[in-house]
Amino acid sequence: MTKTQITGIAPFFIVKNVPEALAFYRDRLGFDITFQGPNDDDIFFGIVQRGAAMIMMKDVGVDPVPNHTRDIKQGIARWDAYLHVPDPDALAAEFSSRNVDFLQPLMDNDNGLRGFEVTDADGYVLYFGRPNSNP
Repeated sequence: MTKTQITGIAPFFIVKNVPEALAFYRDRLGFDITFQGPNDDDIFFGIVQRGAAMIMMKDVGVDPVPNHTRDIKQGIARWDAYLHVPDPDALAAEFSSRNVDFLQPLMDNDNGLRGFEVTDADGYVLYFGRPNSNP
């Protein structure tokens, strides 16, 4: 049997304030806002997209719980999303030009990946990178 292709996946983040979260992804990380609503007077759900990467976010009246807050400060499960980037060096330069603060700078890590970490407005840790071609 032939497998049907799946072309993407989108994490679903609980956020404190959807308009603020959307603005962070648009203004700092260069994502497009593809949905916010359900209407202009009541924005409690939103979607951002950049290339094939999408993130959904919703305000449900509870605090966000990023992974790093649940791993007992061991630092072993702190990523909330991994975003595959063919050229992490170029993206790091772009983010630097937008004054994005890096949680971890661009580097080759111990897991055989090249990339960097960024924390969003609600504390979610995003890893932008790819497998290191020069392990």
